[in-house]
Amino acid sequence: MLKTPDDFIPLLAVPAGAEIPLTFLFHNGRLLLRADALAVPDGTPPVPIAADRLHPVGLWSGRYCQAAWTDNDALPDATHAWYPLRSLFGVADDAFIAVAGRASQIAAWARSHRYCGVCAARMVRAEGERAYKCPECGFTAYPQICPAMMVLIRKGDQVLLASHANGATTRYTALAGFLEAGESVEEAVHREVYEEVGLRVHNLQYFSSQSWPFPNSLMIAFTADYLSGEIRTDPAEIADARWFGPGDPWPEIPHAVSIASALLAAHRPR
Repeated sequence: MLKTPDDFIPLLAVPAGAEIPLTFLFHNGRLLLRADALAVPDGTPPVPIAADRLHPVGLWSGRYCQAAWTDNDALPDATHAWYPLRSLFGVADDAFIAVAGRASQIAAWARSHRYCGVCAARMVRAEGERAYKCPECGFTAYPQICPAMMVLIRKGDQVLLASHANGATTRYTALAGFLEAGESVEEAVHREVYEEVGLRVHNLQYFSSQSWPFPNSLMIAFTADYLSGEIRTDPAEIADARWFGPGDPWPEIPHAVSIASALLAAHRPR
Protein backbone atom coordinates (compact mmCIF):
# COMPACT_ATOMS: atom_id res chain seq x y z
CA MET A 1 0.00 0.00 0.00
CA LEU A 2 1.27 3.43 -0.93
CA LYS A 3 2.59 5.26 2.14
CA THR A 4 5.26 7.76 3.11
CA PRO A 5 8.67 6.07 3.50
CA ASP A 6 9.86 5.64 7.08
CA ASP A 7 13.03 7.59 6.33
CA PHE A 8 11.19 10.63 4.96
CA ILE A 9 11.22 13.89 6.95
CA PRO A 10 8.86 16.68 5.74
CA LEU A 11 10.33 20.17 5.51
CA LEU A 12 8.95 23.68 5.15
CA ALA A 13 12.30 25.33 4.38
CA VAL A 14 15.43 24.46 2.47
CA PRO A 15 17.88 22.79 4.89
CA ALA A 16 21.42 24.01 5.28
CA GLY A 17 23.82 22.32 2.91
CA ALA A 18 21.17 21.20 0.41
CA GLU A 19 23.42 21.46 -2.62
CA ILE A 20 22.18 18.63 -4.89
CA PRO A 21 18.40 18.41 -4.58
CA LEU A 22 16.06 15.92 -6.17
CA THR A 23 13.57 18.00 -8.15
CA PHE A 24 10.05 16.67 -8.74
CA LEU A 25 8.99 18.86 -11.67
CA PHE A 26 5.37 18.71 -12.85
CA HIS A 27 3.40 19.86 -15.86
CA ASN A 28 -0.37 19.29 -15.73
CA GLY A 29 0.04 16.43 -13.27
CA ARG A 30 2.83 14.69 -15.20
CA LEU A 31 6.29 14.22 -13.70
CA LEU A 32 9.54 14.84 -15.55
CA LEU A 33 11.86 11.82 -15.29
CA ARG A 34 15.03 10.53 -16.86
CA ALA A 35 13.60 7.91 -19.18
CA ASP A 36 16.45 5.44 -18.83
CA ALA A 37 16.06 4.98 -15.06
CA LEU A 38 12.67 6.54 -14.26
CA ALA A 39 14.47 8.88 -11.87
CA VAL A 40 14.01 12.57 -11.14
CA PRO A 41 16.79 14.94 -12.20
CA ASP A 42 19.67 15.48 -9.77
CA GLY A 43 20.84 18.97 -8.91
CA THR A 44 19.74 21.97 -10.95
CA PRO A 45 16.44 21.35 -12.80
CA PRO A 46 17.13 20.56 -16.47
CA VAL A 47 14.69 23.28 -17.58
CA PRO A 48 14.59 26.91 -16.37
CA ILE A 49 12.43 27.24 -13.23
CA ALA A 50 11.83 30.51 -11.39
CA ALA A 51 12.90 30.43 -7.74
CA ASP A 52 9.37 31.15 -6.52
CA ARG A 53 8.18 27.93 -8.17
CA LEU A 54 10.50 25.74 -6.09
CA HIS A 55 8.98 24.35 -2.89
CA PRO A 56 10.59 22.25 -0.14
CA VAL A 57 9.12 18.76 0.20
CA GLY A 58 11.45 16.98 2.63
CA LEU A 59 14.47 14.79 3.24
CA TRP A 60 14.28 11.29 1.81
CA SER A 61 17.14 8.94 2.71
CA GLY A 62 19.13 12.06 3.53
CA ARG A 63 18.49 13.69 0.14
CA TYR A 64 16.70 17.01 -0.08
CA CYS A 65 13.59 16.86 -2.28
CA GLN A 66 11.81 19.84 -3.80
CA ALA A 67 8.66 20.25 -5.88
CA ALA A 68 8.25 22.58 -8.85
CA TRP A 69 5.87 23.19 -11.72
CA THR A 70 6.15 24.55 -15.23
CA ASP A 71 3.78 25.86 -17.88
CA ASN A 72 5.93 24.49 -20.67
CA ASP A 73 6.02 20.77 -21.48
CA ALA A 74 9.06 21.07 -23.77
CA LEU A 75 11.61 18.37 -22.89
CA PRO A 76 15.19 19.36 -22.04
CA ASP A 77 16.52 16.57 -24.29
CA ALA A 78 15.71 13.09 -25.59
CA THR A 79 16.78 11.44 -22.32
CA HIS A 80 13.77 12.86 -20.42
CA ALA A 81 10.01 12.29 -20.66
CA TRP A 82 6.80 13.27 -18.88
CA TYR A 83 5.02 10.50 -16.92
CA PRO A 84 1.56 10.44 -15.28
CA LEU A 85 1.98 9.12 -11.73
CA ARG A 86 -0.48 6.27 -12.37
CA SER A 87 1.74 5.01 -15.19
CA LEU A 88 4.45 4.33 -12.59
CA PHE A 89 2.36 1.81 -10.62
CA GLY A 90 4.19 -1.51 -10.59
CA VAL A 91 7.10 0.02 -12.48
CA ALA A 92 8.70 2.49 -10.07
CA ASP A 93 9.38 1.82 -6.40
CA ASP A 94 6.37 2.43 -4.13
CA ALA A 95 8.42 4.71 -1.86
CA PHE A 96 9.36 6.82 -4.86
CA ILE A 97 5.71 7.09 -5.95
CA ALA A 98 4.71 8.10 -2.42
CA VAL A 99 7.23 10.95 -2.29
CA ALA A 100 6.34 11.98 -5.85
CA GLY A 101 2.68 12.00 -4.85
CA ARG A 102 3.40 14.33 -1.95
CA ALA A 103 5.42 16.60 -4.25
CA SER A 104 2.66 16.61 -6.89
CA GLN A 105 0.11 17.90 -4.37
CA ILE A 106 2.45 20.67 -3.25
CA ALA A 107 3.19 21.67 -6.84
CA ALA A 108 -0.49 21.66 -7.83
CA TRP A 109 -1.39 23.79 -4.79
CA ALA A 110 1.39 26.28 -5.55
CA ARG A 111 0.35 26.59 -9.20
CA SER A 112 -3.32 27.18 -8.38
CA HIS A 113 -2.78 29.70 -5.57
CA ARG A 114 -0.58 32.32 -7.15
CA TYR A 115 -3.39 34.86 -6.79
CA CYS A 116 -5.83 35.49 -3.97
CA GLY A 117 -9.23 33.92 -4.48
CA VAL A 118 -10.84 36.81 -2.58
CA CYS A 119 -9.27 39.97 -4.02
CA ALA A 120 -6.99 38.64 -6.82
CA ALA A 121 -3.82 40.15 -5.36
CA ARG A 122 -0.54 38.31 -5.81
CA MET A 123 -0.06 35.79 -2.97
CA VAL A 124 3.14 35.44 -0.93
CA ARG A 125 4.40 32.50 1.08
CA ALA A 126 3.59 32.52 4.77
CA GLU A 127 6.40 32.14 7.29
CA GLY A 128 6.67 28.93 9.31
CA GLU A 129 3.84 27.00 7.63
CA ARG A 130 2.82 25.53 4.31
CA ALA A 131 0.54 28.35 3.22
CA TYR A 132 0.12 31.32 0.91
CA LYS A 133 -1.05 34.62 2.39
CA CYS A 134 -2.60 37.59 0.63
CA PRO A 135 -0.73 40.81 1.51
CA GLU A 136 -3.83 42.87 0.67
CA CYS A 137 -6.77 41.22 2.43
CA GLY A 138 -5.04 38.66 4.66
CA PHE A 139 -6.66 35.57 3.15
CA THR A 140 -4.59 32.43 3.83
CA ALA A 141 -4.62 29.40 1.52
CA TYR A 142 -3.37 26.00 2.67
CA PRO A 143 -2.87 22.94 0.46
CA GLN A 144 -6.26 21.47 -0.36
CA ILE A 145 -6.94 17.97 0.95
CA CYS A 146 -10.22 16.31 -0.06
CA PRO A 147 -11.30 13.55 2.36
CA ALA A 148 -13.09 10.56 0.86
CA MET A 149 -14.56 7.54 2.54
CA MET A 150 -14.19 3.92 1.37
CA VAL A 151 -16.21 1.03 2.73
CA LEU A 152 -16.27 -2.72 2.16
CA ILE A 153 -19.71 -4.08 3.05
CA ARG A 154 -19.90 -7.61 4.49
CA LYS A 155 -22.98 -9.83 4.44
CA GLY A 156 -22.27 -13.15 6.11
CA ASP A 157 -19.37 -14.64 4.15
CA GLN A 158 -19.93 -12.30 1.17
CA VAL A 159 -18.58 -8.84 0.38
CA LEU A 160 -20.00 -6.19 -1.93
CA LEU A 161 -17.76 -5.04 -4.79
CA ALA A 162 -18.64 -2.46 -7.41
CA SER A 163 -17.35 -1.17 -10.71
CA HIS A 164 -17.51 2.62 -10.64
CA ALA A 165 -18.99 4.31 -13.71
CA ASN A 166 -16.51 7.20 -13.60
CA GLY A 167 -13.48 5.33 -12.28
CA ALA A 168 -10.04 5.36 -13.82
CA THR A 169 -10.46 1.63 -14.56
CA THR A 170 -13.30 -0.91 -14.81
CA ARG A 171 -11.92 -2.98 -11.94
CA TYR A 172 -14.18 -3.97 -9.05
CA THR A 173 -13.51 -2.38 -5.68
CA ALA A 174 -15.11 -1.15 -2.48
CA LEU A 175 -17.59 1.71 -2.52
CA ALA A 176 -16.08 5.18 -2.18
CA GLY A 177 -17.11 8.80 -2.24
CA PHE A 178 -16.15 12.30 -1.15
CA LEU A 179 -17.35 13.90 2.04
CA GLU A 180 -19.79 16.80 1.79
CA ALA A 181 -19.61 19.99 3.83
CA GLY A 182 -20.68 19.41 7.42
CA GLU A 183 -20.44 15.60 7.31
CA SER A 184 -18.50 13.26 9.52
CA VAL A 185 -16.76 10.38 7.75
CA GLU A 186 -19.27 7.94 9.24
CA GLU A 187 -22.20 10.01 7.97
CA ALA A 188 -20.65 10.03 4.52
CA VAL A 189 -20.37 6.23 4.58
CA HIS A 190 -24.08 5.82 5.29
CA ARG A 191 -25.09 8.42 2.71
CA GLU A 192 -22.84 7.15 -0.07
CA VAL A 193 -23.81 3.51 0.44
CA TYR A 194 -27.50 4.32 0.21
CA GLU A 195 -27.08 6.69 -2.75
CA GLU A 196 -24.87 4.33 -4.75
CA VAL A 197 -26.37 0.90 -4.07
CA GLY A 198 -29.55 1.45 -2.01
CA LEU A 199 -28.37 -0.46 1.07
CA ARG A 200 -28.29 0.32 4.79
CA VAL A 201 -25.26 -0.69 6.85
CA HIS A 202 -24.15 -0.72 10.50
CA ASN A 203 -21.19 -1.77 12.67
CA LEU A 204 -18.69 0.50 10.95
CA GLN A 205 -15.08 -0.39 11.75
CA TYR A 206 -12.11 1.80 10.82
CA PHE A 207 -9.51 0.00 8.64
CA SER A 208 -6.80 2.49 7.60
CA SER A 209 -6.16 5.70 5.67
CA GLN A 210 -4.00 6.70 2.73
CA SER A 211 -3.00 9.85 0.93
CA TRP A 212 -4.09 9.49 -2.70
CA PRO A 213 -2.58 12.19 -4.94
CA PHE A 214 -5.12 12.03 -7.79
CA PRO A 215 -5.15 14.88 -7.35
CA ASN A 216 -5.37 15.55 -3.58
CA SER A 217 -7.51 12.99 -1.75
CA LEU A 218 -7.25 11.42 1.68
CA MET A 219 -8.86 7.97 1.56
CA ILE A 220 -10.35 6.79 4.87
CA ALA A 221 -11.33 3.12 4.72
CA PHE A 222 -13.88 1.17 6.76
CA THR A 223 -15.67 -2.14 6.84
CA ALA A 224 -19.40 -2.26 7.57
CA ASP A 225 -22.01 -4.98 7.99
CA TYR A 226 -25.09 -5.22 5.78
CA LEU A 227 -28.29 -4.18 7.57
CA SER A 228 -31.10 -4.01 5.01
CA GLY A 229 -32.11 -3.36 1.41
CA GLU A 230 -31.61 -4.78 -2.06
CA ILE A 231 -28.89 -3.65 -4.46
CA ARG A 232 -30.16 -0.71 -6.51
CA THR A 233 -27.33 1.00 -8.32
CA ASP A 234 -27.11 4.65 -9.29
CA PRO A 235 -26.04 4.44 -12.96
CA ALA A 236 -24.37 7.82 -12.76
CA GLU A 237 -21.99 6.43 -10.13
CA ILE A 238 -21.98 2.63 -10.33
CA ALA A 239 -21.69 0.50 -13.48
CA ASP A 240 -22.24 -2.77 -11.58
CA ALA A 241 -22.37 -3.99 -7.98
CA ARG A 242 -22.71 -7.52 -6.67
CA TRP A 243 -21.97 -9.84 -3.76
CA PHE A 244 -18.89 -12.06 -3.93
CA GLY A 245 -18.61 -15.13 -1.71
CA PRO A 246 -16.03 -17.87 -1.09
CA GLY A 247 -17.00 -19.86 -4.20
CA ASP A 248 -17.17 -16.96 -6.62
CA PRO A 249 -14.38 -16.05 -9.03
CA TRP A 250 -12.58 -12.98 -7.70
CA PRO A 251 -12.74 -10.06 -10.16
CA GLU A 252 -9.85 -7.86 -11.21
CA ILE A 253 -9.25 -5.49 -8.30
CA PRO A 254 -7.27 -2.22 -7.85
CA HIS A 255 -3.48 -2.14 -8.00
CA ALA A 256 -1.57 -3.15 -4.89
CA VAL A 257 -0.42 0.42 -4.21
CA SER A 258 -3.98 1.44 -3.32
CA ILE A 259 -5.68 1.17 0.06
CA ALA A 260 -8.57 -0.53 -1.76
CA SER A 261 -6.32 -3.47 -2.59
CA ALA A 262 -5.24 -3.81 1.05
CA LEU A 263 -8.84 -3.56 2.26
CA LEU A 264 -10.04 -6.25 -0.12
CA ALA A 265 -7.09 -8.54 0.59
CA ALA A 266 -7.71 -8.35 4.33
CA HIS A 267 -11.37 -9.32 3.98
CA ARG A 268 -11.49 -11.56 0.91
CA PRO A 269 -14.00 -14.42 1.44
CA ARG A 270 -12.24 -17.76 1.98
